[in-house]
Amino acid sequence: MPTRAGRRLPRRSPLHRAVLGAGLAGALAAGLLTATTAPAAAGATSAGAASAAAAPDIPLSNVKAHLSQFQAIANANGGNRAHGRPGYRASIDYVKGKLDAAGYTTTLQQFTYNGTTGYNLIADWPGGDSGAVLMSGAHLDSVSSGAGINDNGSGSAAVLETALAVARAGYRPDKHLRFAWWGAEELGLVGSKHYVNSLPATERSKIDGYLNFDMIGSPNAGYFVYDDDPAIEKVFKDWFAAKGVPTEIETEGDGRSDHAPFKSAGVPVGGLFTGAGRVKTSAQAQKWGGTAGQAFDRCYHSSCDTTSNINDTALDRNSDAAAHAVWTLSSGTATPPPPDGDVFENTDDHQIPDPGTVESPISVTGLSGNAPGDLEVGVDIKHTYRGDLVIDLVAPDGSTYRLKNSSWDSGDDVTTTYTVNASSETANGTWKLRVQDVYRTDSGHIDSWRLAF
Repeated sequence: MPTRAGRRLPRRSPLHRAVLGAGLAGALAAGLLTATTAPAAAGATSAGAASAAAAPDIPLSNVKAHLSQFQAIANANGGNRAHGRPGYRASIDYVKGKLDAAGYTTTLQQFTYNGTTGYNLIADWPGGDSGAVLMSGAHLDSVSSGAGINDNGSGSAAVLETALAVARAGYRPDKHLRFAWWGAEELGLVGSKHYVNSLPATERSKIDGYLNFDMIGSPNAGYFVYDDDPAIEKVFKDWFAAKGVPTEIETEGDGRSDHAPFKSAGVPVGGLFTGAGRVKTSAQAQKWGGTAGQAFDRCYHSSCDTTSNINDTALDRNSDAAAHAVWTLSSGTATPPPPDGDVFENTDDHQIPDPGTVESPISVTGLSGNAPGDLEVGVDIKHTYRGDLVIDLVAPDGSTYRLKNSSWDSGDDVTTTYTVNASSETANGTWKLRVQDVYRTDSGHIDSWRLAF
């Protein structure tokens, strides 16, 4: 965003759980994991018709992996990812590579500002009504003084992982989905203004809504929702209310991020924000935790905006809320595509002790060499408070890969796909999904899990 001149959540009551039941039912109907027998060859498909889709849980570990990449890019390019600098172009190339591999149609839009070339990245998901476009976006550039991991690696990573979740789910939205990463936002919303101004009026009229995510992992986080469009605002506020997280109307960033050009063009806009340079009040600290009298982000626009400047709980919540809004506002169905490569699955139920640890094994045979750098770990866990759970993948040699930490997330179930760089591991052998319940009261079981090599 440019400059202008803990405690765990309380346990939910039975009534609260009943209210959230509809969301759980939708998640169970989403069908994000296939029900094939293990092992299955590449190209195997699951039986049954497409089902009404609910947004999957967005793995925090996946979002943070993108942030680590942005940090590494900055480290290798003078400490920043600013407009016109090599770190920005490297960031664009990283995001584009992920989207191209996932099946998106990507467009690199070039513009010039102050004699320097800049880029917007636009990614379209095939299908949906081209006359009703739902866009989600975030600016990818940093200021020149730092890596810009909260501002705005956080929004960029969440939008990227939401787009990749669309592909993993084989989501078929009623509306056409478009995702965008903007350049030169820190110099005055230059990239997003260029995009909006370059669209013919007929194309602008096809955009039903634009969702903006600029700074969503502030270390002293607040939970702010844009109030520009009532329908979009309600989707976000209802999601946070169901999680027991109070919100406030976003005012610090009014007109200061990439939603502004869309709003000026008559497009309904909305978004999320966790605060920048303003100071958290005592009332806000009482409501959200954190430190009163301190800025929401003390590293705003400075060199300390690194991967250590992220509030994991805020990033996790806002990433999930972003996906929920995309699914809710675009409707549609889910038909997961068959994963590439060989698939091995364990469909046996494994009860999770409360508290305690359980492991579910998968024996992998018939493969040669090492596991891939993008090993897919599909997880379907039924649990009444997923924030209680710590999830690890255990390789045949005993090495562990953290998939999920415990958190304050009071939602039900973990139904998602994690990506693990397991290239140092021998593929054949017994792999295990280790699930720890670290708090008492809530319970659940591993329904199934799978490995796609």
